[in-house]
Amino acid sequence: MKEHDFTLVLTADPNEEEADKLYGTFNDGTIATIGGVPRIHFHREAESLEHAIRSAIGNVRATGFDVARVEMEPDALLQPT
Repeated sequence: MKEHDFTLVLTADPNEEEADKLYGTFNDGTIATIGGVPRIHFHREAESLEHAIRSAIGNVRATGFDVARVEMEPDALLQPT
């Protein structure tokens, strides 16, 4: 398993109760609102980047939130040789 770093940008800003609900579905992400944009930065272990992102989106959607987009650093897409 490899750790993958990425950010999910949410379509709505969670209030305190909703943030607690989100934190109840994962333990590898940090919720923040930066410049008015709600996001969750993940450090997720998974077999692939795709699996990591899909599972994180599933966690978010299970709480009633939706994801506007995924952001990551370009180096996160590079595979080690």
